[in-house]
Amino acid sequence: MKYILMMNTMKAGSGGFDSWSPQEIKAHIAFMIDLNKGLSASGVLVGAEGLAFPSEAKVVRAGKNGEPITDGVFPESKEFLAGFWFVEVETPEEAYAIAARASAAPGAGGKPLNMPIEVRQVMSGPPEEFV
Repeated sequence: MKYILMMNTMKAGSGGFDSWSPQEIKAHIAFMIDLNKGLSASGVLVGAEGLAFPSEAKVVRAGKNGEPITDGVFPESKEFLAGFWFVEVETPEEAYAIAARASAAPGAGGKPLNMPIEVRQVMSGPPEEFV
């Protein structure tokens, strides 16, 4: 079964990365690199990416003639999607265990962040009753 693990974190300016020392940021990134290497070596990692801060994001909708219409960032958001992993595992519990490892990434002072990681199964297609 394939799962997406989505790492949600606090918005910029709310005590996240912007308040960490360079050494704390390096430790966090090193943890994530090691996690990804381990998942890759075990054969369960399909892909993983970190995302830019929400200040660089746009929400896009189709206009009347299909042209893109963009909205700016929504700074009132308390959390944002910071990155994600696609993993292929035999059981949901394996995906949960990986999410727990990612959640414990170090933050300020080296303390585990315990970030929320949303785990959702990736559908291979629409449910049969709708095809």
